[in-house]
Amino acid sequence: MNVLTALLAGLVLGFGLIVSGMGNPSKVLGFFDLAGAWDPSLAFVMAGAIAVGVVAFRLARGRTRSLLGEAMQLPRAQDIDRRLVVGSALFGFGWGIAGICPGAGFVLLGAGSTQGAVFMLAMLAGMGLFQLQQMRPQAAACATNA
Repeated sequence: MNVLTALLAGLVLGFGLIVSGMGNPSKVLGFFDLAGAWDPSLAFVMAGAIAVGVVAFRLARGRTRSLLGEAMQLPRAQDIDRRLVVGSALFGFGWGIAGICPGAGFVLLGAGSTQGAVFMLAMLAGMGLFQLQQMRPQAAACATNA
């Protein structure tokens, strides 16, 4: 049941990205073009997503179990640290350059877009580099303790 729910949620997200035009990188880049032909539609999409998220998290906060019976695991961290700021900046920088976020990348990949495939490969490479960077301090600590 959880897999079907996740699949349905992904399909709803993908459909929403297509209907809103956010799967089109040029539309997203139009939002970032403040000095040119600015397209404010992404702001409305974001506002709608934030409104839905606020309501969902408010409803979830008082629950101990999800609607599917799983234990609730809401994020507890509230610290703004270097990793969060750098990661957010990298995400925003990449989004501003490509006009594609991970959700739209999946939509474009599913549509057979070369641009989507290149984006997804770059995203996976970045994730792999992050994992390698995370393992380096652990490997150094193990070598020191040996």
